Amino acid sequence: MALLGPDQPYGNPAFSLKSDQVDTVLDLVCRGVDEARQHVTPGMLEVPATIVVRKAIRRVKRTLGLTNLQVRGEHEVDNMATNDPAILGRIDITLQFLHQFGDEDAFVAIECKRVAAANHSLNASYVTQGVDRFASGKYAAGHHWGFMLGFVLALPVDTITTAIDQRIQKAYGTGAALAPGASHPMALAVFENALAQASDHTIRLRHIFVDMLAAAPNAIYPNEGEG
Repeated sequence: MALLGPDQPYGNPAFSLKSDQVDTVLDLVCRGVDEARQHVTPGMLEVPATIVVRKAIRRVKRTLGLTNLQVRGEHEVDNMATNDPAILGRIDITLQFLHQFGDEDAFVAIECKRVAAANHSLNASYVTQGVDRFASGKYAAGHHWGFMLGFVLALPVDTITTAIDQRIQKAYGTGAALAPGASHPMALAVFENALAQASDHTIRLRHIFVDMLAAAPNAIYPNEGEG
């Protein structure tokens, strides 16, 4: 029986990502947001802004000639183990690399949330309606990586990330604290952290905070009931 080598992932290989693939997601998302910003209108809410970003990511992907991955639409999460028709949630953006093609459960999940300095409601929702869905396994169960994309509506970004980090540590312990991640010139800030998704599995999250100030005027801060 073949044994896993030291450089091979444990668990389902289709759920894993290499470091260059993780960096590709960061670059593609940041480029996509930068391209999408001109199409974001004042007061645009989270769902339409996410759709604009998703379409822009597809355009950037085609421009870069990235044929080893595909950008998919909103991904519905349900309980495959039962015949219950209920939808448990909807992941905003998903990608699939070549090694994940053919496995509907293997993808890169990107959850988008609006955040703003001194806005406790939005920043709390980033954790309770975003990070927690990865930690609980509701999103990306068994995956090695997940992504949070924060649409920044009001600066400074340090105030936002500090508030979010405090909420994360309060909910999941100091071991889940945000740590600076690989920077990107088109991102305001990038962080990473690790969450115990199950007793025998840890998922890493990369948090990307991007400038979406164009959507800030007249923005409705309370949650809109998005998936």
